[in-house]
Amino acid sequence: MIRVATDPRADWQAKVEAEGLIWHSVDGRPYWDESVHYRFSAAQIAEIEGATAELYRLFLAAGQAIVDDPALLDRFGIPAPFHQAIRDAWEAEPPALNYGRFDLGYDGAGPPKLFEFNCDTPTSLLEAAVVQWSWKEERFPHLDQYTSLHERLVAKWRDIALLLPPVVHFAHVSDEAGEDIVTTSYLRDTAEAAGITTVPILVDDLGWDHDRRCFVDLAEQRIEALFKLYPWEWLTAEAFAAPLLESLDDTLWIEPIWKMIWSNKAILAILWQLFPGHPNLLPASFDIPEGDAVAKPLLAREGANVSIRQNGRVVAEAAGDYGDEGYVYQALYRLPETAPGCFPVIGSWLVDGEPAGIGIREDGLITGNTARFVPHVIDG
Repeated sequence: MIRVATDPRADWQAKVEAEGLIWHSVDGRPYWDESVHYRFSAAQIAEIEGATAELYRLFLAAGQAIVDDPALLDRFGIPAPFHQAIRDAWEAEPPALNYGRFDLGYDGAGPPKLFEFNCDTPTSLLEAAVVQWSWKEERFPHLDQYTSLHERLVAKWRDIALLLPPVVHFAHVSDEAGEDIVTTSYLRDTAEAAGITTVPILVDDLGWDHDRRCFVDLAEQRIEALFKLYPWEWLTAEAFAAPLLESLDDTLWIEPIWKMIWSNKAILAILWQLFPGHPNLLPASFDIPEGDAVAKPLLAREGANVSIRQNGRVVAEAAGDYGDEGYVYQALYRLPETAPGCFPVIGSWLVDGEPAGIGIREDGLITGNTARFVPHVIDG
């Protein structure tokens, strides 16, 4: 796993924009950063792929343990009215992509270590699935890259298409940066490539028809299936929480509500309780440990309110508005510093529960929403 300097393509901005990545720079600095790339050996990629499959197995076991224990659903901060809906969806396995991104610590020497699972509202998808492949094909056509994301997403939509209503709505917030717009638009493209008719809608424009007892769009069309890039914990706290619960009986939500348990960082402590000493896990607990640790809010996004504690003091922390639900404490993993101030995190993707490729983000000690996405190749 080697970081290599690379000359950016002269017209890289236009090229990534043409592929849909309108959010490619932050504060005048590239978010999509092709001035460097990472080189992996085939053996290292195989190790990451194997760890990803193994972690998915652990999450299946942890998910079953959580839905079987009402006390754990309370500990996760999930509102009680939604507990049974989570159990029902877990058992029913409604049509879904069953996709997500494991964030891993990896130095190319020891086993990959799980930081968290972004499986409810994962972003950096277009970059991993399309943009870095196009870069690779242009700059290093003789080398390989670990990504089958695009093909797997289209195949999964095609697999569930017969179980879907005629139209699937795709909802997101109108984020200023455009990150959510990019991700949702790309997933719409993959659905349409599978022959599915889609309609975009903003979360704020979702309406509830009191007479028909259903959600509707701005044209008063009933929403029968809704993909949403919007956290379930936010949905359950909205003013329409009661209609939302009612809608679960006859509206297909993608992804399903049981994703609330996998995306909650409380699961890190449960995983360690169930599989202590597992080589792909870091010790995690609801209690503040004596050793060096990372404090993570149970519900947060993009590194907000994360703090790193070493030798009894906080050495790095990120601001934010999260943490009221509580924290989990995970043993500190020392990421490799591949360049001054650059610490790479591997985002290892799954589709339909199967490993599907990686993306790499670089940042300081805490990976936040200004982290840079860096492409990779397989060499040797």
